Amino acid sequence: MSDPTRPLSTDPSFSPPGTELSEGERRALEIVEAAETGGRKVEGWQKGLVTLLAVAWCLYQMYAAQVGNIDTLTLRATHLAFAFALAYLVFPFRKTVGRPQTRVPWYDWILGLGATATAVYLIAQYPHIANEQGGLLNSTDVWVGSGMVLLLLLAAWRTIGIAMPIVASVFILYALTGPRGLIRGDLGPQLQLHAGQTWPQVVGQLFANTEGIFGTAIGVSAQIVFLFVLFGSVFDKLGAGDWFMRVAQGLLGGFRGGAAKASIVSSALNGIISGSSVSNVVTGGNITIGTMIRTGYSREKAGAIEVASSSNGQLMPPVMGAAAFIMAQNLNIEYRSLILAAAVPAFLCYSALLVVSHIEALKLGLKGIPRHELPRVRAALASGWYYLLPLGYLIGTLTVNPEATPERVALNTIFVMLVMMFVQEAALAARDGRGVGRGLLDGGRKILEAFEAGARSMIGIAIATAAAGIIVGIVTITGLGFGLADIVQLVSDGFRTLLGGLFGAQVATFGAILIVLVMAQLIALVLGMGLPTTANYILMSALIVPIVAKIAGLDTTNPAQMLPVHMFVFYFGIMADSTPPVALAAFAAAAISGGNPVATGVQAFQYELRTALLAYMMFFNPQLLLIAGGRLNGVGWAEAVPMVLFAFIGLVAFSAATLRFLHRRTNVLQTLLLLIASFILIIPTHVLWNLAALGLIGLVYLWQKAGARREPPTQAPLAA
Repeated sequence: MSDPTRPLSTDPSFSPPGTELSEGERRALEIVEAAETGGRKVEGWQKGLVTLLAVAWCLYQMYAAQVGNIDTLTLRATHLAFAFALAYLVFPFRKTVGRPQTRVPWYDWILGLGATATAVYLIAQYPHIANEQGGLLNSTDVWVGSGMVLLLLLAAWRTIGIAMPIVASVFILYALTGPRGLIRGDLGPQLQLHAGQTWPQVVGQLFANTEGIFGTAIGVSAQIVFLFVLFGSVFDKLGAGDWFMRVAQGLLGGFRGGAAKASIVSSALNGIISGSSVSNVVTGGNITIGTMIRTGYSREKAGAIEVASSSNGQLMPPVMGAAAFIMAQNLNIEYRSLILAAAVPAFLCYSALLVVSHIEALKLGLKGIPRHELPRVRAALASGWYYLLPLGYLIGTLTVNPEATPERVALNTIFVMLVMMFVQEAALAARDGRGVGRGLLDGGRKILEAFEAGARSMIGIAIATAAAGIIVGIVTITGLGFGLADIVQLVSDGFRTLLGGLFGAQVATFGAILIVLVMAQLIALVLGMGLPTTANYILMSALIVPIVAKIAGLDTTNPAQMLPVHMFVFYFGIMADSTPPVALAAFAAAAISGGNPVATGVQAFQYELRTALLAYMMFFNPQLLLIAGGRLNGVGWAEAVPMVLFAFIGLVAFSAATLRFLHRRTNVLQTLLLLIASFILIIPTHVLWNLAALGLIGLVYLWQKAGARREPPTQAPLAA
């Protein structure tokens, strides 16, 4: 457990306290390694091989982005080949925290070589398959393709858990049903929604074209996502993450509940460059969680605030947990349009979380961190202002220059940071008297470490996008989406008929859409418990988004109408990171805080309820995504400011209701009034309704100020 009593450094440069990790921090780091970068810590020549493969993967992806003319399937298959090799080398079949494996067993060598060989075979044989065989597979192709599917499912089991392989296997079995399928017999007409496929047909769909394993998802992973993950890895190794923390602590640490607010702001800044909620927890939590406990938050609340803020980091443009790139491809829109649209909801989400932390501080009667324990803001800014240069170039170019491609901008930013790394390390070495040459060597070593960390972080993403391609390919070949849409349509029509007889057509239509959204929300949460956010989004976009669009009567060819649906399922996929009982981020935070992981997850889920409300706000009020007049980025400042203000007030009211506290603890009627006000502000209505919602919130506040019985704050025991 981290030591919550250790003070923040008063050194103006404010480096993270201590160089040795506590037991809890070490355990949290092992959770992250086991889940995202591979828990096997190989030694000797095997470690050298892993480093060599990781660096080679990075160099290949940078070369591909530089030349820009590598064949589509060759790029995607090579991307998967590297992921296969590293997955079997660094991800053991059984993840054991505390007892890392240091050698690669013989069977993993065989599996890794076999998986990599299937990708290399496709690269070599695809021109022959496409040109001379007319896209049809011979017996050897079927055997190799079958091996790839099997080894991909096994690699997914190791890297992202059992959920994705199970779901993909069920979809494959579904494809084999039907009159012409491998599985024949009396399964019932309700299950035979398609004619059935033979195994060679399934393998051909998944293996030898760009509609299965090598579909859009892994294409985006290979072309764009890798470079942004590498950018984040180099940026963090440069020292930007620590600098964000210093600045946030200096700015907000002295306010009421300042430790939590600094954690939230630093997580938001880290979310700009990181796509992982679990690694965000460990990166910032080893400082912020202990500080929150020391200032009065319970261990569970401190961990939950870190989980909520780190999970929401995936909402922050431009990376957005890697799903933003796939979303832009699915919608066929410019990437810059997507990140501009996502900026306002991300701002609202973090602003509401700051309110949540303030409400918790009021409930507990907390104060800020003493100023003498905080880094001086001016000194902190001066120590790392140059970190803003690559970040400013990346975001500025992506949002201002419509001709700039995301992969090219990311590559240029990486080149800039590599130069900065050498200059920074040389300057530090000269200042410390170690010599410029030693500094250049340190810079080279840090670059290699950043490359290895970036490649290892990409293993799970590459495997997940490839495995998700199995599901997308099956949906395409069987037309499963149409069958599911018909089933949901029946349920929706039933509610529409019931509500129409009671309340009229307008209420019935709204109710039918609402029940479909609730169903989509539950599916996203359940799937997200076992899937990473990116894989969850891919699956939901293939299965659920078309159904919601059909029920809501949306034009699927219009990105402005479809973006709110995609963002809806994406937001609930992110909420799954903090949804018990899985909630890996909560387990990592609890390892640092020493709190109960399940209680931490439950508390984090309560904090994340505002994210759920925001998802509904975006669906019913697309102006929050800057959509107006049926086009993206069509909202001007005059419309945006009051719209954002009303949405923020609605989120504040909802947060106060779910936490049962505004100025003081709320009673049942006050909680109900706050909920009504927040629900009114979900849907854009007449200004009088908005003013009525504000009146309800003002009424509750004045009620509490004037005569509500004051309850003494619950003081959390300070940690020893």
